[in-house]
Amino acid sequence: MNAAGSQPDQTPELWLMGVRPDQGRDAIIREYLAAAGYGTRLATVDQIGADRPLGIVLDISPHSSDGWGLLLQIKSDPAYRNIPVLPVFLSEKGKVGGVFPVAGFFTLPVDEQYLFERLAVYGLTEEVETWDLQALVVSRSGEEKLSKMIESVGFEVVKGYTGKEALALVSLHPKYLAFSNLMLPDMSAFELLEKFRLFPYSHNMPVFVLLKDELREGEKAAMSREIAHLVSKKQLSKEEFLKYLRNRS
Repeated sequence: MNAAGSQPDQTPELWLMGVRPDQGRDAIIREYLAAAGYGTRLATVDQIGADRPLGIVLDISPHSSDGWGLLLQIKSDPAYRNIPVLPVFLSEKGKVGGVFPVAGFFTLPVDEQYLFERLAVYGLTEEVETWDLQALVVSRSGEEKLSKMIESVGFEVVKGYTGKEALALVSLHPKYLAFSNLMLPDMSAFELLEKFRLFPYSHNMPVFVLLKDELREGEKAAMSREIAHLVSKKQLSKEEFLKYLRNRS
């Protein structure tokens, strides 16, 4: 981040959110990001305007400053929702315990035009007319409206109603992309993402997470606890963390 009065840094910045500026919990991850050639700053959503970040690194740990609320605020606002968000788990002392590189987030009910736009931007609709491709929808309810939208693009929709069912489906046949509710009956979308990485068919499968339009405080706390349990006492080294980012140096 630039000192006051210095010339603007031309390096695109990643903004770090969910971390209070007086805690020092940002030191390690900012060091990691600097090693990959990224400028960084601690920021809030209301600072997004003419000055926009390359992406947002968001702490969703129990130690964060309302990380889940920030995620919902960003992804429910058309002015901000295209900004990529990388959820991370930072320990109380700022150690990087986990990284959750989902392809993107959609708030429910999903905006049809926005869905089509994002899939096209990611290049995920280019081959649907050439190949028979399956899209996995993981939700307790089945998300019928969303499923019809995906089918209208040309995908065959396969549904899993729990995380375990979704894992069984990807172990049998490749899926081109997946959509999952944030909370499933048996696990979170982030735990499901971790498990998808273990299967050859789903290791690199794009996964989009579906967010409810409102998260109660109890739901936020439950999600943070679940993430804390998922990462346990892990700490990612600089090299392990940077595997999730494109090096700009």
